[in-house]
Amino acid sequence: MFPDLIDIGFLHLKTYGACMATGFLLAWWLLEKLSARRDLSNLMVSLMVGGVVGSRIAYVIEHWSAEFAANPVNVIRIDQGGLMFYGGFILSFTVFFFWCFVKKERPLALADLFCVVLPLAHAFGRIGCFFYGCCYGRDSNAWCAVVFPPGSPSWYEHGRRTVSVLPTQLFEAAALLLLFAALLAFWRRRSFMRRFGAGALTGFYMIGYGVIRFGMEYLRGDPRAAVGPFSISQTISMGLMIAGAAFIAVSRFSGAKTGNGDGRDG
Repeated sequence: MFPDLIDIGFLHLKTYGACMATGFLLAWWLLEKLSARRDLSNLMVSLMVGGVVGSRIAYVIEHWSAEFAANPVNVIRIDQGGLMFYGGFILSFTVFFFWCFVKKERPLALADLFCVVLPLAHAFGRIGCFFYGCCYGRDSNAWCAVVFPPGSPSWYEHGRRTVSVLPTQLFEAAALLLLFAALLAFWRRRSFMRRFGAGALTGFYMIGYGVIRFGMEYLRGDPRAAVGPFSISQTISMGLMIAGAAFIAVSRFSGAKTGNGDGRDG
């Protein structure tokens, strides 16, 4: 756990924020490299803001009683951690399609491009979670288990005791990097992309991350809101996988109908 990257009086930089910024800038650079476009800056900034705001809203809703009901002013204390990826994804998804409607862009083709780089940015965010100590795993004595120090979220949730837990943040970061590598390989292989129309990679991303997150939830040890037998994130993951299958089906049909399946124009 290393929450403060720089702390020298007037300069205070959180490691979590630095990891998020690094992931965002890398994704931005790769997005421009893959698309050869330099006109997506406004969209990138809008998605970043939407992602942070949506993630915070979702986290506050899920943890209102435990963390915010007694002191609502903490809602704005993002520097103390507390973001839920799915909330940011949903709001950014909405912002993205609204931007495409206003700019008259082809949303599915552009969404494919963004979904290639999204897992890369997300992986850096999960590494930031590890440095902050949030999103930790279940109690474990496995060889890979870690012990977060006093003052960490795990320490508080375990009754101010240090307990060895699974580093689920790093597990998910590794899985996201593998998903990024697979999507990037698909993007570069025109023979693969010609089998589908625009929206295929978006569908593969949705299914891929849905599977990752659904399984990862069984290893998480931090407080989780429940929807029946599943956590709220598992419920959203199932919806994401269904939506991903629909995207692939539509892209497959449109690709066969138009004969254009590389999804890169527009």
